[in-house]
Amino acid sequence: MSENKEVKPDFFNRFTGRFQHWQVIMFFLMAYDAIMVMTSYFVAIWIRFDCRYSLIPTKYFYAYLYAAPAVIIVTILIFWFFQLYQSVWRFASYTELIRAVMANLLSAVFHIVFITVFYRRMPISYYVMGAAFQMALTIGIRFSYRFILLERNRRSAAHASRNNVMLIGAGAAGQMILRDVNQTMETDDRIVCIIDDNPNKWNRQIDGVPIVGGREDILLNVDKYHVNKIYFAIPTASAVDRRDILNICKEANCQLKQLPGMYQFVLGQVKVSAMSEVSVEDLLGREPIKTDMAGVYNFISGKTILVTGGGGSIGSELCRQIAKHDPKRLIIFYIYENNAYDIQLELKEKYPQLDLVVLIGSVRDSRRINSVFAKYRPEVVYHAAAHKHVPLMEDSPCEAIKNNAIGTYKTAYAAMTYGCKRFVLISTDKAVNPTNIMGASKRICEMIIQSFDARIKAGRASEIPPLYTHDSDYEEGEDSQFEFRFMPDSAATEFVAVRFGNVLGSNGSVIPIFKKQIEKGGPVTVTHPDIIRYFMTIPEAVNLVMEAGTYAKGGEIFVLDMGSPMKIDTLARNLIKLSGYKPDIDIPIVYTGLRPGEKLYEEKLMAEEGLETTQNEMIHIGKPIAFDVDQFFGELDELLKAAYMNREDIRELVEKVVKTYHPIKKQNGS
Repeated sequence: MSENKEVKPDFFNRFTGRFQHWQVIMFFLMAYDAIMVMTSYFVAIWIRFDCRYSLIPTKYFYAYLYAAPAVIIVTILIFWFFQLYQSVWRFASYTELIRAVMANLLSAVFHIVFITVFYRRMPISYYVMGAAFQMALTIGIRFSYRFILLERNRRSAAHASRNNVMLIGAGAAGQMILRDVNQTMETDDRIVCIIDDNPNKWNRQIDGVPIVGGREDILLNVDKYHVNKIYFAIPTASAVDRRDILNICKEANCQLKQLPGMYQFVLGQVKVSAMSEVSVEDLLGREPIKTDMAGVYNFISGKTILVTGGGGSIGSELCRQIAKHDPKRLIIFYIYENNAYDIQLELKEKYPQLDLVVLIGSVRDSRRINSVFAKYRPEVVYHAAAHKHVPLMEDSPCEAIKNNAIGTYKTAYAAMTYGCKRFVLISTDKAVNPTNIMGASKRICEMIIQSFDARIKAGRASEIPPLYTHDSDYEEGEDSQFEFRFMPDSAATEFVAVRFGNVLGSNGSVIPIFKKQIEKGGPVTVTHPDIIRYFMTIPEAVNLVMEAGTYAKGGEIFVLDMGSPMKIDTLARNLIKLSGYKPDIDIPIVYTGLRPGEKLYEEKLMAEEGLETTQNEMIHIGKPIAFDVDQFFGELDELLKAAYMNREDIRELVEKVVKTYHPIKKQNGS
C-alpha cells in the first residue's frame, strides 16, 4: 500500500503540477473573487433588512440571485484587465492599490446599471454597502499577503541577530533610507530611532519610528535602544557639522555608514546599498576646496601634458583629472612599470579616444628625459616624480638629492629648452624649515624653479648652467643630441611650485599603515603622542595643483589653507573607533618615538615668506625668498657631484645651500 501511495500522486498535485505556481494562485483568486462578489451583496441586502433572512423581499432576493452570474463574470474580466491576477502581491505598492480600487469601482458601476436596467431598482444601501464590502474583501486578501510577510519577517528578525539602527537626519534623504530599510525584507537592520537637530521634529514619528532628539542625545539613545549601527543621512550637511556629528558617533562603538553626497540624493539613489563607510577624511571638518574647473579645462584642453611620477598617488590622480579635460595628448612618465601599466589600463578603458603615451624612465637620466621632451614637446609639465618617504631618505640622503633636487633640475632644464609653457612642481610643507633630508631636497627643488624663473624674467636664460653627470652627455658637434650650449635668452617657460601637507590614503601615508595594523589586531604604532600634521585628500591636492597651473605667472609657491592640524594620535584613535574597536582596550596604541629627521609639527610657510591672496580664498601665494642665484647654481653643481660620489658629508653641503635646514641629529647633539 505504501508503495502505491508513493507512486501515485494525489489529485491536487496532479492538477497543480500542470501549471506554474502563479497560475495556481490566479485560479484561487478568481474563485475567491467570485465568492466575495456574491457574499458582499448578500450581506448588504441582509443588513438592509435587519440582518434577518426571512425579512428579505423575494423580488430583491431573486434580482440579486439572477444578476450574480453576469456580475461575477464581468468583475473577473475587469480584474483581469487591470492586471489584478498578474501582480506579485508580496511586493504590492501604491500602484497596485490604485488599480484595485479602480477595478472595484468599475465593477460596482456595472453591477448598479445591470441589475437596475434588467431586473429592478435595489435599495441604495444595497449598492453602497455591497460595493464597499466587495472592495474591502478583494483588496484586503491581496495586501494581507504582503502584511503577513512583513510581520513574519519582523517576528523572525526579533528572534534572530537583528541590527538596531539609529538614523541621523529626519529630512527627505532620511525618510527615503527609512522606507528602503522597511521594504527590504532580506536585511536584519531595523531603524529604532531618529536623530535630528530641528527641535520642531522632536517627540514626533516617521513611519512609527520616534525622533528622539538632536546630536547631543546620540550617545544616550545608543544605550537606550541598544543601537549597533548608525546611518548618517544628511547629504546637505556642511563639512563642520558632518565632522562634529561623526565625532560624537564614533564614541558609540557602532558601525557607521553615510550617504556619499548630494549627487546620489539628486539622482534618487538614496538607498541603504548606496551608503558607504565613514572614513577618516570625513572627520577633518574642512570644506572641500572649490576650484575653477572651467579655467582648468580651458588651460588643459588641446594641450600636450606631461606628468612625471605619473604612476604615484598624486601623479596618477593628476592623470585621471587631466584625461577628463580633453588634452591633445597625455604623457605619463614613471620609473616603476607596474604602476604605470595599471594607470595605462585604467585610462584606456575610461577614455578610449585619449591620445595616451606611457613611458618608463627616470628624471635622473638626462638623455632619457631630454629625448622625451625633444620628441613630444609637452606644453605643460606636472612634476610629481620624487622620493617622499622621510625615514628612508634619512638612511639614503644622496638618493634624495639625486632624485628630488637633481631630477627636478634636469626636468626643468629640458622643459625650458624645448619650449614648455608651464612647469608645475609638486612640493611639500616639509620644505619649510626642514629637519630631514627629504624636506631639504624639496626646498632645493623650490629654489630651482625660483632661480629658473628669475633668470628667464631677467632675459638671462642662457646663463642657467646645465647639470650633468657625464661629460659625454653634452658634447658639441654634429652628433650632439641636445642643444644646451645654445639656450636662448628668449626662453619663456613659467615655473611654479605647489606646496601642501600630508595626503590621506597616498602610498606611504599613515592611514594604510594603521588599517593594516588594526586588521592584525594591533598594536597601532604612533611615533609621539603630540605629533601633529596638516592633512588633505588626494583630490584636494590635485585640484590645487591644477588650478595653480592655470593662473601662475611664474616664481610663485602656492600654499593651501589646510585648516587646523590634527594629531596623529587622534587620527589613529579615530580610525580604531571607526573600525568598531576601543583604543587601548581592543587595539593597543604604542608610542615608538620620533623617527630620524621627523619633527613634531610641519609649517606651511617660512616666516619670512608672507602671504598673498588669490582668486580662491583657500589658496595663497608665498612671496619668493631672495637668495644669490649665481651662488646657488655653483653650490648645486657641487652638491650633484657629492651626491653621485655618495659622500657622507652630504647633509653639511645641503645646509650650506638651504639655510633653514637644521637636521634633528645636529639639534640633539648627536
